[in-house]
Amino acid sequence: MKASVGLFFALALFLLMGAVLTQRLRPKKPTRRPATTRRPPVVKPARPAQPARPAQPARPAQPEPQEPTDFPPVIFGPQSVFRDCPRECLCTPDYPNSLNCENRNIRVIPVIPSRTHYLYLQNNYISEVTAEAFVNATEVRWVNLANNRIHRIDKQVFGKIPALLYLYVHRNQLKEVPQGLPSGLEQLRLSRNRITKIPAGAFNKMGNLTLLDLYYNQLSDSDLGKNTFKDLKGLVQLNLAHNLLKKMPDGVPDSVIQLFLDKNRIDDIPKNYFKGFNHLAFVRLNYNQLSDKGVPAAVFNFSTLLDLQLAHNQLTSVPLFNGHLEHLHLNHNSIETINGTLICPHSLHVDDSDQSTVPRLRYLRLDGNHLSPPIPLDVIMCFRHLHSIVI
Repeated sequence: MKASVGLFFALALFLLMGAVLTQRLRPKKPTRRPATTRRPPVVKPARPAQPARPAQPARPAQPEPQEPTDFPPVIFGPQSVFRDCPRECLCTPDYPNSLNCENRNIRVIPVIPSRTHYLYLQNNYISEVTAEAFVNATEVRWVNLANNRIHRIDKQVFGKIPALLYLYVHRNQLKEVPQGLPSGLEQLRLSRNRITKIPAGAFNKMGNLTLLDLYYNQLSDSDLGKNTFKDLKGLVQLNLAHNLLKKMPDGVPDSVIQLFLDKNRIDDIPKNYFKGFNHLAFVRLNYNQLSDKGVPAAVFNFSTLLDLQLAHNQLTSVPLFNGHLEHLHLNHNSIETINGTLICPHSLHVDDSDQSTVPRLRYLRLDGNHLSPPIPLDVIMCFRHLHSIVI
């Protein structure tokens, strides 16, 4: 029994020693990858030289893409019951004599139907006015072409529309007053153009014209001759404001009631300039270069004058005026004192019961000068109808 147990232990010891030896003799795995060997580069055989290609002719440069037009597309109106109504316009049964073509992005005036009395073409992109569109429009009374790009109006146009009474062509690009205007025209609006010329005879035989608006153009003294307005016997309003005038215009008809000369360069008024005006009631000379030297003492002392505006000039004293004047604008000058006794059209001691002798001045503006309140008592005593004084 003891012999068998010893044999068992000896065999176990032998197996244990063999396992230890086996672990020592097993090779360790490398911690780094073995260096890879680079393959030698493969040398490709050289290709045979290709023959030189002949020079290709230069291709023509492609045209640059055109800029998009600044004219938006034309807006067509709804289908009309009138067969002669242009597609670009609006014709309504309620106003069969009106042709409404405004705000349609029109560039060329369409053919005007013969039934048209009132033609509205404002706020478009029209550049010229030709006679073709008015062949049948013999009954047109009113044409509004404002705010377009018109630089030319054919003479023949007005021969097609002899019954025209009102022509509005303001806010365009005209360089001269249109010629061949109908003799029966009553209102002509040409403000905000580029007019530098009034052709000789442009207003011939236009005795019915009551309103002539040439505001904001480029007219100078040499462009206004003595005979320019000669035939305008019925003129009521003449607007020459915002031009390049240095002197008062010659030949203004004595029928004029409103004379507007603001924003020019006028520095002198002739002593008898207003002599002979029997209806002149409104005179505007704001924003000029008038000083006391250029304003004769009694130049504004005429009985028809109701509203006198001399703001933004270089006056240092209040000019004399007639007792019928109701509104006087003298703001933004260089006036330092105001003497009611000197400027009062009548004596301060006049009888109050006689209202015809009391000056009618109701509005007096003196702000922007070198004055400070209070208003002198003699001014209040003289102008008893004053409702407003701005100082």
